[in-house]
Amino acid sequence: MSPTLPPPPLVAPSTVKRLSLQVARRLDGLLQGEHLGHRLGLGSEPADARAYVPGDDVRRIDWAVTARTSETHVRTTIAERELESMLVVDLSASMSFGTATAEKREVAIAVAAAFLHLAKGPGDRTGALLIGEDGLHSLPPRGGALGAYSTLSALLRQPRATTAGAGAPDLAAGLRAAAVRQRRRGLVVVVSDLLDPVESWHRPLRHLTARNDVIVAQLVDRRERELPDVGVLRLVDPDSGREVELATNARTRARYAEAAAARLAAQAAAVRDAGASHLVVRTEDDWLPQLARHLVRRRRVGLAPTTRRT
Repeated sequence: MSPTLPPPPLVAPSTVKRLSLQVARRLDGLLQGEHLGHRLGLGSEPADARAYVPGDDVRRIDWAVTARTSETHVRTTIAERELESMLVVDLSASMSFGTATAEKREVAIAVAAAFLHLAKGPGDRTGALLIGEDGLHSLPPRGGALGAYSTLSALLRQPRATTAGAGAPDLAAGLRAAAVRQRRRGLVVVVSDLLDPVESWHRPLRHLTARNDVIVAQLVDRRERELPDVGVLRLVDPDSGREVELATNARTRARYAEAAAARLAAQAAAVRDAGASHLVVRTEDDWLPQLARHLVRRRRVGLAPTTRRT
């Protein structure tokens, strides 16, 4: 008979509160004066209007927004402006990598904390889907500060993945699950390094954007873009466990940087083609100002309809 596994370790309330406050205070300061406030909203349409769908009352058409966007919009009711959000957070083995001040996993949790802070408006609710080494973990939508605290606590409790186990879910599985769970149109924030093959997650992401406003926050470590000049390196793929030795001479470093740039460009193109908003978060940077600028820009230019290739 196998021994009973201990429960997941508790996270000190002070740890959750400290992270939440650190992110909230800086984000509020960065967004002050930008008229974004604490309301995240849907970026693909105005905060008080949405795209027309067959069956809408034509008397509710917002002609000013329709003229500005070249797409028919209707005025929303207060109930329609209540936002239901979902966080899809990749906590797979490749996220447990970091050569700067933090691992991608740690930055991902902080990014999630930022979005949780912004999605605490009256009537708003946020759920989460965590992609872990041991499976998918779904957290029901909850509102207010207590809901944000609960979700952040669950994120911090997730075990740190080091190698991908047999049958471990990938990003595509998480996106498909999110599309099933997010039944009401809302905002979905995907936090991942996107290191799974593009062809595996592009279609599920496109399916998710068909009914939701989607932001993809991509975590990138510096050493995933460039190699240091340190002689021979032993590299280990955390998802497959495969090892390789690599001489970091000038030619190798140049080829590595070229391949990394091509990979990042392909990932960015796939995200755009799927109809999602794309934010690259570099772990060595102070990413909160970048996030704030992205949200402000998204609100300002989000009135333009998204163009997709068919």
